[in-house]
Amino acid sequence: MAGLFVDDRPAAGYARVAVEQGVDVAGDGLTYAVPAGMAGVVVGARVAVPLGRGNKPASGYVVGLRSVEDGPGEGLEPARVKAVLSVDGDGLTLPAELIELAKWVAGYYACPLGMVFASVLPGGVKRGAGLAKKKVVRWKGGGEGGRGEGSEGRREEALREAGLRVTKQVRAVLAAMTGANEDGVELGALLTAAGVRSAGPVERLAEAGVVSIETRVDLRAGLDVAAERVAARLSDRPTPSADQAAAVARIGDALGAFGVHLLRGVTGSGKTEVYLRLIERLLAETEQGAIVLVPEIALTPQTVGRFVARLGQAGEGRASGGVAVLHSGLTPAQRHAQWQRVRRGDARVVVGARSAVFAPMRDVGLIVVDEEHESSYKQDQLPRYHARDVAIKRGQMAGAAVVLGSATPSLESWHHAKSGRYGLFELPRRVPGLNVPRVEVVDLVEERRAQRGIHLISQRLEHELRTTLDKGKQSLVLLNRRGFASWVACPDHRCGWQMACERCDAMMVFHLRGGDASNENGRDVPRGYVRCHHCEAQRMLEQHCPVCGKRTTLFGLGTQRVETELAQKLPGARVERMDRDTMTRPGDYERVLSRFEAGEIDVLLGTQMIAKGLDFPGVRLVGVISADTAIHLPDFRAAERTFQLVSQVAGRAGRGSEPGVVIVQSFDPTVDAIARAVAGDYAGFAEAELATRAEAGLPPWRRMARVVLRDRDQAACHRRAAATADAVQSAIDREAAQQRATMRGPMACAMARLADHHREQVVLLADDAGTLQRVLTSARNHDRLVSDAHTAIDVDPVALL
Repeated sequence: MAGLFVDDRPAAGYARVAVEQGVDVAGDGLTYAVPAGMAGVVVGARVAVPLGRGNKPASGYVVGLRSVEDGPGEGLEPARVKAVLSVDGDGLTLPAELIELAKWVAGYYACPLGMVFASVLPGGVKRGAGLAKKKVVRWKGGGEGGRGEGSEGRREEALREAGLRVTKQVRAVLAAMTGANEDGVELGALLTAAGVRSAGPVERLAEAGVVSIETRVDLRAGLDVAAERVAARLSDRPTPSADQAAAVARIGDALGAFGVHLLRGVTGSGKTEVYLRLIERLLAETEQGAIVLVPEIALTPQTVGRFVARLGQAGEGRASGGVAVLHSGLTPAQRHAQWQRVRRGDARVVVGARSAVFAPMRDVGLIVVDEEHESSYKQDQLPRYHARDVAIKRGQMAGAAVVLGSATPSLESWHHAKSGRYGLFELPRRVPGLNVPRVEVVDLVEERRAQRGIHLISQRLEHELRTTLDKGKQSLVLLNRRGFASWVACPDHRCGWQMACERCDAMMVFHLRGGDASNENGRDVPRGYVRCHHCEAQRMLEQHCPVCGKRTTLFGLGTQRVETELAQKLPGARVERMDRDTMTRPGDYERVLSRFEAGEIDVLLGTQMIAKGLDFPGVRLVGVISADTAIHLPDFRAAERTFQLVSQVAGRAGRGSEPGVVIVQSFDPTVDAIARAVAGDYAGFAEAELATRAEAGLPPWRRMARVVLRDRDQAACHRRAAATADAVQSAIDREAAQQRATMRGPMACAMARLADHHREQVVLLADDAGTLQRVLTSARNHDRLVSDAHTAIDVDPVALL
């Protein structure tokens, strides 16, 4: 390949490049030579470089530069250093602050730097989605070329002196250009105005030096105006409560310096109003901007509309204020347009999901993480970063205030707040006009003793559903389990056959086909199929047990089964189901919520997606079908997640002037997480759960990293897991961290087989983040512990299945 090495092309310097692939190398990238004469190679620039033995072109980002005098470094021979192939034609560069943040993410989460950049830069930006290239004709030397008395004669004389014949077409082009300003005229429009069919006359004028023909790139993307429609209805600026005013004043005084502030407010206490007033103060008093992170599922037009109503929509050339939105629901072109507006400074406020923490804002003064306890802030694939913790690090780097908001904070954040590491501000009461809902518990064990047959909806919940319908109000019904039945089995306990996934250690879940459950209580099993909710394998339901031949039976519950029972018990009610099986197309979620807001749905049934960020005054009743679905999972965070889910969905009731009702059904209401969630006792739950974690030596008292090994061959998986355990233990010994770090494993994962891959894990626990990082870094540098197709390194994991 010509020009591949430095001895082919003189070097103007050397660049460290993080290639956008899973290449895990020591340091922060690979070294390449910058050919003499190549412009635009600056820190943050996106470049193409040759990679591997085949020198296949790969994209990467410049993360460091060295002069020719300093040489390539690392003992490299200058003559053998490969050269940068090209620089991004659109001049795409990342701010230096994001480069440093990406380096921290790569180091802390033990992943290749190039893979971090894959998350930092949206795909639509890399591909140039929405970019339209056009040719523009300008007077040479500025916009005055077509103005002034006698200018036409002078131009024609200059053309003849240049040896150009002034034809009728050339005169027509010159006339059409008359009055053109510095921005010029688009070539197509110019030819139309001049009545000329080809660009020949314009090209001759360019050769003569009269005009220039330039290629200009415009970004065209129509923005979704749903949020603006919502904003028109949310123009009120409510008077803050005493609790809100106090939080705004105290946190507002801390703006301008780094600090983490936990805002714990009960649902309906007005946390969003606190965020808005803090942002307004920041925009009024400084030139800085704000980033607001919201869980993806809560990024509805309703949520975004509240920010647009108060802060305005980012527009072309808008130098202050304005809201830009960054989330996966946008088209690539829309996301590119929003990203570029932030980069140019046209928007000083960004509202977005997890990846918006990497928004290219150059002067950040405030970062808000709403519903900071949400597990969706943790990315489950490389790079496995937690957006809340990255937000805190970015705030530290930028000297910005960070506000974490939640009604049910993560125990990590609560622990830091109670220990004084974070500031703590509480909103213990709902805002005036919102009433605290009445919460009742139904013991399903007692219910089944009193009721004949199997009913998912208790008599108490059924009564309240009917009462709510009669009053013309709306209900939310939660069950965090989709499908119709959670397992299929032989009814003969002596046989014991159950229908398991052939690829995973999990039961197959039965789904109705077309919602037909007409045969549920008859001799035949309803028509449908079974699906694994882990690998998505799917096949038809076996009507008979393959072992003894008896007709199979459906056990357990799911949202489809509840939907069927609602139709039977509430004939005529307008019921809508919202789960991953129904929300399949872009915009489905927003369309259903819009109908619910308009009163076109009486009962909204769904999984956890209906528990977050919804604020509808018409909701009088919230019913939790089973609060126990996750409490017994083999994960130390199971109780915490159960408390949060029940508390969050209960908070959706009573958002109007009328008090709401919450009915929580449970097979064991005495479980601490459920009992305290029903009582609204977050502080009591947190204190008890933290004591349990302290006794077991689990986060937040210690820091955790989990290395998961996977392989189709069980023996190979076990060998790799044993080698990983040796590497981690060697790193602990090498760092003399025996008193501050411990290792558990190798051992089988809770789900030991997933998608035909056997899985084992090694768990590292350390007293502090510094020790954890030293051990992981040592293992990576000395024992080549890498994240690849067979190995996942998960620092601060939020799920252990």
